Amino acid sequence: MDQADHIMIVDDDREIRELAGNFLKKNGLEVTFAADGRQMRSLLESMTVDLIVLDIMMPGDDGLVLCRELRSGKHRKIPVVLLTARSDDMDRVIGLEMGADDYLVKPFVARELLARIKAVLRRTRMLPPNFQVTEPGRQIKFGDWRLDTTARHLLDTQDTVVSLSGAEYRLLRVFLDHPQRVLNRDQLLNLTQGRDADMFGRSIDLLVSRLRQRLREDAREPMYIKTVRSEGYVFSAAVEVLEA
Repeated sequence: MDQADHIMIVDDDREIRELAGNFLKKNGLEVTFAADGRQMRSLLESMTVDLIVLDIMMPGDDGLVLCRELRSGKHRKIPVVLLTARSDDMDRVIGLEMGADDYLVKPFVARELLARIKAVLRRTRMLPPNFQVTEPGRQIKFGDWRLDTTARHLLDTQDTVVSLSGAEYRLLRVFLDHPQRVLNRDQLLNLTQGRDADMFGRSIDLLVSRLRQRLREDAREPMYIKTVRSEGYVFSAAVEVLEA
């Protein structure tokens, strides 16, 4: 029998923790509770977790602080689903920019939380094996370019800034995190668009074309993003994370 996925719910509201957790348990998941960031850190030192459900509004270190901490530390590969209040549009945006994999607005239906968890785990497991995640807050060098992951723009050899849209930045990060690996369109859509992937269809081809233009690629003989016929795309350049 397959081992149940282990979910950690980090929320200072005991009622929400227990209602959501009991539903997840009834649907075959293993669940651990943490009331705050301190408990979360302690528990992560002693157990393996497949996904963290993380409330944004908590006393002490809030969910955004904890999400950033997770993404910059040794637990950075654990997927994160944020719980957010309906009015916190900016918090949702900031959370996703910090690396959260999805979000759910309170009040929520436990069945939707289960669906979000399953979708995030499914997307995460679509990744090629042994991929490396680039560190946040660094510059990533490839060919004649450097990507500033804090300012989210490109720098050429003369330090000229090339601005990127949010979608272009996310796509480039996916390629930089998976160099020398063929990624099909479904993988690229899921990794760049997440929950809205189904809305974008084959727009990944258009996004690749736009990113190639930012990289000043020759469309007939691209140096960085190469098309693999009937399979997808591969980022062919060597990638180096520069120390801060």
